[in-house]
Amino acid sequence: MKVFFIALITRGLSLLPLSACFILGKLLGPLVYWSLPSRRNITERNISACFPERSDQEVKQLSRAHFQHMLIGIMTLSIAWWASARRIEKLVRVRNIKYLESRMKRGENIILLAPHFTNLEILGIWLFSRYRMTAVYKPNRDKRIDGFIRQRRCRFKGRLHKHTGIQRELIKDMRQGIPLYYLPDQDSGNWGVFAPFFGIPTATFGSLGRMAEMAQAVVIPCIATISESGRRIEVLFDVQMQDFPTGNRIEDATSMNRVIEKLIDIAPEQYFWSHKKFKTRPEGEQPFYQ
Repeated sequence: MKVFFIALITRGLSLLPLSACFILGKLLGPLVYWSLPSRRNITERNISACFPERSDQEVKQLSRAHFQHMLIGIMTLSIAWWASARRIEKLVRVRNIKYLESRMKRGENIILLAPHFTNLEILGIWLFSRYRMTAVYKPNRDKRIDGFIRQRRCRFKGRLHKHTGIQRELIKDMRQGIPLYYLPDQDSGNWGVFAPFFGIPTATFGSLGRMAEMAQAVVIPCIATISESGRRIEVLFDVQMQDFPTGNRIEDATSMNRVIEKLIDIAPEQYFWSHKKFKTRPEGEQPFYQ
């Protein structure tokens, strides 16, 4: 029954024009912002810590904008799950795709570093509709829901690996020239290392450098944002990470976080601030979220 309702709702939302999704998100976002006090507090705590130069009013404004874009992201997720490859292609405007395709033509192994922005789902499925590619994901606890999500995500050329550390099949895929769409920027718990993120010691997955080394892969950052008009999804590829990996997990995690900070500056309201990014703290430090 849950799968039926998820399918029904997302299928319905997918029929809306992108501009309508944008307007609805802008209109309903403030209501969600006020109706979810816990997530609102997490968002404002994260933003105020990462941007200490911003006033309380500016933090609240950015937080409200984030909730608007979270709703827009849910609707673009629906489009990604159900729309044809042709429709998705028409919605996307790409910058610097040469950074990806030139290396694919040369047969280089590639990891796409994709931070958690609100339109990450449509970015991933757009990539899957174009290229043979693989990604890492965290399975849903409900097996039926998990099966439905996998089916929606893999309806083109994508292949998913469970988020259970570095796997031989994942490295094997990359060594065979299949790029990896990778999102490693959430709280790593005890699995990672502490590296600065906007100057804050942050539990960070150290697997990006290890995988790049094992697969002899270049790392190319990329993000998807929605345009100010709400009519286009703008995909941006950045230059590959330089002098990476170093073999030092902390240095590599720090380099990754610096790249993500740079990308966040492009559209800070569209980063996933409502996640407890600083939940895991160094030993002896007070809890970040009260």
